Amino acid sequence: MRGRSGVRWQLIPEWGKEGISMMRKGRRGINPASKPSGEGCVECLASRNGWWFHLRRCAECGHIGCCDSSPSQHASKHAAATGHSIIASFEPGEDWFFDYETGAMIKGAELLPPRAHPLDQPVPGPAGRVPAGWESLLH
Repeated sequence: MRGRSGVRWQLIPEWGKEGISMMRKGRRGINPASKPSGEGCVECLASRNGWWFHLRRCAECGHIGCCDSSPSQHASKHAAATGHSIIASFEPGEDWFFDYETGAMIKGAELLPPRAHPLDQPVPGPAGRVPAGWESLLH
């Protein structure tokens, strides 16, 4: 299976009854009560020239970071710095979780809304910061 960025993902087999029970209780690295830190990548928004391609949400603390195709790759840097290895897409219409530790797609849990950035927010974003020729700057 390929994500929107073209990265190939490995799918984990069904978890069965034990997995369903884990989903109800939450699972290591997923905190269903965490709220998103904002509508865009925290670090990119704090930087004068920061911009992102796609957004990812830390499933443990809600940190919003930019994807690994983005120039700064803040979501994976957050995972490395904090040990929070599970992310969810923060893109409209996407409903997937990925574990940096295993390198695989995983079953997630229902997280608090919002589950994606606003529909009127451009991709890439944020508006007004994306440089001309941005495609050549992607990883």
